[in-house]
Amino acid sequence: MLLSAVLSLSAGASPSASLREQEIAQCLPGELQTWGDGRDRPAAAAALNFVLEPEGAPAWFDAATVLLAVRTAAKAWSPCGVAAQVTLTPSATAHAGAAGMVRVVWSEAGSAGNMGLANLSQKTLSLNPAMFALLRKVNPQHDARETLQMVVSHEMGHFFGVMAHSRRCVDVTSYYNDGKGQTCSIRGGGKLTPGVEYRSTLPTACDIARCKAANGTGERP
Repeated sequence: MLLSAVLSLSAGASPSASLREQEIAQCLPGELQTWGDGRDRPAAAAALNFVLEPEGAPAWFDAATVLLAVRTAAKAWSPCGVAAQVTLTPSATAHAGAAGMVRVVWSEAGSAGNMGLANLSQKTLSLNPAMFALLRKVNPQHDARETLQMVVSHEMGHFFGVMAHSRRCVDVTSYYNDGKGQTCSIRGGGKLTPGVEYRSTLPTACDIARCKAANGTGERP
């Protein structure tokens, strides 16, 4: 998912950078808002194992770059309290169906036309090489590693149980709009700057709070 606005990103910094940093770091009462397009639930397994199969990646994304993105996302989700590890395995030796295993693959079909897609029933996190190629063609100045990180972090969140998409623009699990005229929110009523990515590349405090609530791993009174 996450296709809208990605192709027209600029390299400029958001004028609300300090506010954005505050929103990433803290989750205030009443800010846990979603589009209502799903229902959060416990993680796909008590312990997750994200297995990267590097075949099929665009030439400019070597295995080390993609592996780093997956490991960074898994580490960023770890405060949720669900154990996760990341391994690099050629597809020929991957053991599909192992408990808690999620295959991270490059598949245009598996991504269903999106930048990436989490399929919980198939236990796959698919990245779309065609969409990343289009991004590189349309916006060659943009650092595609940032988009890669954001997409991996977003889709990985679904395996941690964060199913509904956030209406808080900064959350990595967010959508900017619902396609029906409604837009996400910025603290204080701020507006998105056209062409500038406001969404975090990693889970925010609110993303983690929702993950803890879904898994019962938050602090108890």
